[in-house]
Amino acid sequence: MADFLTDVETLRQRARANIEQGPITSAYGADRGRVIDVLNEALATELVCILRYKRHYYTATGLNAAPVAAEFLQHANEEQLHADQLALRITQLQGQPNFDPQGLSTRSHAEYDDSLDLLEMVREDLIAERVAIQSYSEIITWLGSKDPTTRRLLENILAAEEEHADDLLSILTEMSG
Repeated sequence: MADFLTDVETLRQRARANIEQGPITSAYGADRGRVIDVLNEALATELVCILRYKRHYYTATGLNAAPVAAEFLQHANEEQLHADQLALRITQLQGQPNFDPQGLSTRSHAEYDDSLDLLEMVREDLIAERVAIQSYSEIITWLGSKDPTTRRLLENILAAEEEHADDLLSILTEMSG
């Protein structure tokens, strides 16, 4: 057996100790309270993005509106999945996901937008995706190897946000050109 691996008996003893902590073991290297706080900010960001995309979906009008609105709805549904994944991770870390609408916009990194112009909607959604990309990138770097499960979750969400930004840039380019 390699020198860096803990012997089986020690692993078993550690697993029995603090059993009430569920998946949180002595191997968890991050500041759990701070991670929960950061994840709650990310949750607020996703919730604001859902609301913004839904608003844009329902209010998009004009000749080019149907395919763009369909993209807004798809993004809203994917942001909902991200919110659900973040809330689950928060509970796995024995935290409480904050769905309180009071202060939602101040906890969010992204801004809500109620534009009625289709081109402006796309621009604002692209800006929000860029905020999310920057935010998730920083959180992933901050986590490093201290919480690999949360890091992997955020890396997957980041990939989706980058795809959203690419989609929106394509729409913006097509509409502007």
